[in-house]
Amino acid sequence: MESITNETLQNAGARNSNKEVILVTGSSGLIGTQIIKRLSKNYRVIGLDRVGDPFPPPEAECVCYNIASEESIRAAMKRISYGYGDKIASVIHLAAYYDFSGKPSPLYEEVTVKGTKKFIEVLQEYNVEQFIFSSTNLIYKPTSPGIKIAEDCPLAPNWDYPESKVDTEEIIRDNRGNMSAVLLRIAGVYDDKGHSIPIAHQVQRIYEKQFTSHFFSGDTSHGNVFLHLNDLVDALEKTVEKRKELPEEIAINIGEPTTPGYEELQNKIGKLIHGEEWETYEVPKTVAKIGSWSMNLFGDPFIKPWMIDRADDHYELDISRAKKLLDWEPRHSLMDTLPEIIKTLKKDPLTWYKENKLEAPSALEKEKK
Repeated sequence: MESITNETLQNAGARNSNKEVILVTGSSGLIGTQIIKRLSKNYRVIGLDRVGDPFPPPEAECVCYNIASEESIRAAMKRISYGYGDKIASVIHLAAYYDFSGKPSPLYEEVTVKGTKKFIEVLQEYNVEQFIFSSTNLIYKPTSPGIKIAEDCPLAPNWDYPESKVDTEEIIRDNRGNMSAVLLRIAGVYDDKGHSIPIAHQVQRIYEKQFTSHFFSGDTSHGNVFLHLNDLVDALEKTVEKRKELPEEIAINIGEPTTPGYEELQNKIGKLIHGEEWETYEVPKTVAKIGSWSMNLFGDPFIKPWMIDRADDHYELDISRAKKLLDWEPRHSLMDTLPEIIKTLKKDPLTWYKENKLEAPSALEKEKK
């Protein structure tokens, strides 16, 4: 994928000179695509993404860059300023490294942490009003059902992904200069088709009636907090709109106010797919780890030993700050959206599996043929 030319940028800037400029990194991803479509109605949106990634939606101009390279960032920003000028209303920074396998990787440091530092430093040379960073609720110390986590609660990231987010938040605080900074601590994102790794795999196990679908290595009343993609887009849009009213530096929780436990999800999914509650049994972690190791050995790659260690983790977010500062609260809930996710699965199972990047059972492949 090649970046657009200076002439294209100049022409685009001339056509939209009355609109403020928004930059979106990670612009071809699930979130980037949707926020670009939303913001393009009122702003000039430029999508920044890697060479070789899909293009962002046509509503945004596309500039390719490598966030791990200061030279590449400078070249991208030079192109943008040539076409649109040096004034940028907001930067929505979604680009980051993520690997659900849980394996350590130098890319967390290279892309998420050091890449953001280089990006922030280059942005100091431009007139940027606001920098929005997509952090995660997983940076917090887990809690218990009924105990909500506010933005000033203790941080206790326990694997590379949230650790990289904590480190990056600190870099933004130390290097933001005159830019205001909003650290959005975002819950696990899903939409009407699923598009959430843990939710999709949980649905898959029950749909296929896998033996492992009946067992859990943690407290089944515990769970993670989630967030519908449309509600996240709403929150990002409001964060941009209210940039002149927000504090110079602020962390804000973005997630649903209630957290369903694992067993509650199991029963809901079981009823929607098979018409009955799904029996779920808690198993000791040592037994679960042996089972996990065996399944990985024989071809079930999803359940990892590191997941078993964190199966008791529970997150519930206090979103009162988002309500007060952004006038935002979610309009969806995972429990209310599950019927739509399952409906989509039942209507066209093979397409649903592909959408969620899952390996379809051979029976489905044969039926399609």
